[in-house]
Amino acid sequence: MSSNSPIQSEFPITPIGFGANFISGYAFKSQDFCEKGLPVIKIKNIQDRIVTTASSQCVLPDLITEKLKKFLLDNGDVLIAMTGQGSVGRVGRLQCVKNMRPAMNQRVGKFVADEASLHKDFLYYVISSETFENHLFAMGSGSGQPNLSPAAILSVGIPQPAYQEQVAIAEILNALDDRIALLCDTNTTLEAIAQALFKSWFVDFDPVRAKQEGREPEGMDADTAALFPDSFEESELGLVPKGWRVGTVADIGEVICGKTPPTSEPANYGDDVPFITIPDMHNLLAVTSTNRSLSTLGANTQKKKTLPPGSICVSCIATAGLVVRVTTPSQTNQQINSVVPFTKWGYSFPLFTLRRIGDAVRAGGSGGSVFHNLSKSGFEKLKVLFPIEQLTVVFGEIIEPIIEKIIKNQKQAQTLATLRDTLLPRLISGQLRLPDVEALIEEATA
Repeated sequence: MSSNSPIQSEFPITPIGFGANFISGYAFKSQDFCEKGLPVIKIKNIQDRIVTTASSQCVLPDLITEKLKKFLLDNGDVLIAMTGQGSVGRVGRLQCVKNMRPAMNQRVGKFVADEASLHKDFLYYVISSETFENHLFAMGSGSGQPNLSPAAILSVGIPQPAYQEQVAIAEILNALDDRIALLCDTNTTLEAIAQALFKSWFVDFDPVRAKQEGREPEGMDADTAALFPDSFEESELGLVPKGWRVGTVADIGEVICGKTPPTSEPANYGDDVPFITIPDMHNLLAVTSTNRSLSTLGANTQKKKTLPPGSICVSCIATAGLVVRVTTPSQTNQQINSVVPFTKWGYSFPLFTLRRIGDAVRAGGSGGSVFHNLSKSGFEKLKVLFPIEQLTVVFGEIIEPIIEKIIKNQKQAQTLATLRDTLLPRLISGQLRLPDVEALIEEATA
C-alpha cells in the first residue's frame, strides 16, 4: 500500500499524477457574473458524486477568450472541490445539457486522464468512493481553511490494473449508474404527472372553470366531473370553488413535532426504527432509507412520536419547506413537523397540499420568512383550501398507484446504489474479479 493511498490492492498502486494532469479553475471576478450566459461550476455544484449546472451563476460567452478556453468543461469531466469546510475533497462527474460547455471557477479542479494508461471513468469511481473522499478530506483539513493543492491531489496513490480491466470495471459501474439515473428520471416524470393533476384540480380549478363556461371538464368521467361545482365564491384566500372551505393544516390530520432521544445514551440508537432528519428529505417524494435509526428501546422512550406509513414530514427549521411521505413506521427530530392524515382525506391530497406549501416556502413565497423557525402551533395554523371529501378520495384513487410506482423505483435505485458501492472497493482492490460480477448483479436485482 502506498504511503499516500487509503487502500490495499492486488493491483499496483501509483500516484494519480502518473496517469493524469490537473487543471485548477479560473478566478472569475464578481463583476463577471450575470444571470444568463455560460454557467460557471463552483464548489457548491459538486454534490453526491454529481456536478450539475443547477443554480449556477453565469458569465457572458464573450468573456471566454482563447486564453481561457482551457477552463471550459465537457460532459463527463471529473471534478474535485479543492477547499471549503465540509467540501474539500468532494468529487463529482459533470452532467450538463448537450452541447453546453460550462466554465470552471477557482478552487474547483479538473482531472485530465492520459487515456493510454488511466481511464477517466475508472479514475472517477476510485476517487469518488467514500474511502478516497474521506482520505482527501483528511488531507485537506489542517489548521485554518481546509485546502488541497494540485500537487497533494496528484500525489494520492490509486490502484492501477491493466487499462482494459479499468475499462471493464468502469463499464460495469457506469451501467449501474445508468440504471439508477433512468429510475430517477422516470420518477421525476411520474411526480410531474401527479403534480400537474393536483394543480389542475385544486390550484387552477380547471374543471370548475370549464363547467362555469358550459364545457365538460377534460380527462374525467361524468361521475368525477359532478363532484366539482360550476361557480366560485369569495373567501379569505380569494375566489375559490363554491362549497369548498378554508381550513388549516390541523384539519388535515394530527400534527406531531419530532424529538431526538438523548444521544448520551448509545442504547437509544440502532437499526430498528428509521430516524428521519432533514438530509434524508432532499429531492424525494418519499423517504425509503435514513442515515440514522433508533433502537426499539430508544423509540419506546417517545412512543407518541412514532409516525405510521402515509404520514407527511415537513421541515420547519433550518432548511425549511422539504416535504416527504413516510413509508415505514418512523420517528423524526425536532426540526420536522409531521402530519398523520385523517382517513377522510386519503393520503395523496394531504401529501400534495403540503408539498405545495413547501414549494412556496422554498421559492421565498408567502410565509417563507417565518417558516424557517415555525413552531408546531404555528405550523398547525397555516391556511389550507379543502374541497369536498369525495373529491380527495377520487384524486387518491388516481394518484396512489403513481406514488407506489415512485416508491418502488426509488427502492430499486437504492438497491443498485448499494450494490455499486459494495462492488467498487472489491473491484479496485482485486478481491473480486470481473467474471464473478455478473452473477452478483443478477442476484441483487432479481
